[in-house]
Amino acid sequence: MSTLLVKNCHTLVTMDDERQEIADGALFVRGNVIEQVGLSADLPQSADDVLDLQGKHVVLPGLVNTHHHFFQTLTRAVPAAQNSDLFGWLQTLYPIWKNLTSEGVYVSTQMAAAELMLSGCTTASDHLYLFPNDCTLDDEIRAAQDIGIRFHASRGSMSVGESNGGLPPDVLTEKEPDILKDSQRLIEQYHDNSRHAMTRMVIAPCSPFSVTQDLMRESAAMARAYPGVRLHTHLAENKSDVDYSLEKFGVRPGDYAESVGWLGEDVWHAHCVQLSDEAIHKFARTGTGVAHCPCSNMRLASGMMPLRKMLNQGVPVGIGVDGAASNDASNLLQESRTAFLLTRVRDENAAAITARETLEVATRGGARVLGRDDIGYLAPGMSADFVAFNIDRPAFVGSHHDAVAALIFCQPSGVDYSFINGKKVVEGGQLLTVNLQKLVETCNSVSRELLS
Repeated sequence: MSTLLVKNCHTLVTMDDERQEIADGALFVRGNVIEQVGLSADLPQSADDVLDLQGKHVVLPGLVNTHHHFFQTLTRAVPAAQNSDLFGWLQTLYPIWKNLTSEGVYVSTQMAAAELMLSGCTTASDHLYLFPNDCTLDDEIRAAQDIGIRFHASRGSMSVGESNGGLPPDVLTEKEPDILKDSQRLIEQYHDNSRHAMTRMVIAPCSPFSVTQDLMRESAAMARAYPGVRLHTHLAENKSDVDYSLEKFGVRPGDYAESVGWLGEDVWHAHCVQLSDEAIHKFARTGTGVAHCPCSNMRLASGMMPLRKMLNQGVPVGIGVDGAASNDASNLLQESRTAFLLTRVRDENAAAITARETLEVATRGGARVLGRDDIGYLAPGMSADFVAFNIDRPAFVGSHHDAVAALIFCQPSGVDYSFINGKKVVEGGQLLTVNLQKLVETCNSVSRELLS
């Protein structure tokens, strides 16, 4: 196997159990696995590939995105939905999304992944929950594999349409036996539960207002029949979400999740803005995870998730950029900074969360939420997923005394280097695995056709 030496880091942020930050640090990688971490002077001085960062870069584990809707990259800033809350926003965009095609799924996946990778993300989960026309989750998995991001593909679904009291139009729903059959096919075709796996499967009925309780229970049973297959959905996103749960099921969202078997270490829920204190306690006790999506929550006026409260109680929390049509971006470093600032505003406490705690949520936290023990920190035996930010740039001027905190406080524009599974995917701020300009042109063409 080929070897890689990354040396002379300004600071190597390991995020390991001791939270080591190593000045003049280095990494030695064999194949796709980190073999040594330490001082540049103490590591091997040669390798098949040597990257000398000349003391100008902060290196840290790749960021982990825990919630997204890649296809929404094609429908950003749609005028009719710019000033809507969650339900109004969805009802405006559903008629557009029904025109989505296989090509749209493929190119939007690559566009969203490109944005994520350029902002420091190396692992992403995506939630594709509608399959009109010729769309399949296979399109998304193929696109993610082609661009080189570590990927957790969520087979979403909607089965309760407007005619049955649900939110989505009937044309975007599927029959539940078909959903379960395709979910099983995808698991058996793509799911890789081995260490350092690049593709894993997630079963993800869209939300309490778009599927039945039976589908939730049967999805949970199916996922738990396969090692490493996890469960994901939206929960308690805003007050209307809570009202719907009370009206339709007679319980609040957290109790609903418990009633259908959706609590546990193999489950994580997106948003959880309006989760009750009792439910937060249940999440902590059961190890149920949360994807915190602050930009989308602010954009749709859903509220502010109590991040500090959840962390204090031990709830597993990661960061998610959410759909590119409700964010409207796929910048995970920006999302992390927003989570940091919003937590301080919500608690009216400038010490509510630190920059380093925020980076930990975006790395180790996300890895835990996705059930990974091979990413999220840098140590021997871990996957070689790491990123480097050049601090010799305008955004870092005046912050060299704490360049690690400056990643959150000062918001650099993007990564200079990124390695995923030992492979260099970004160099000098340029994505190496796709022709980005051509991709932009293709996505804009597909978007115009979709919206027409």
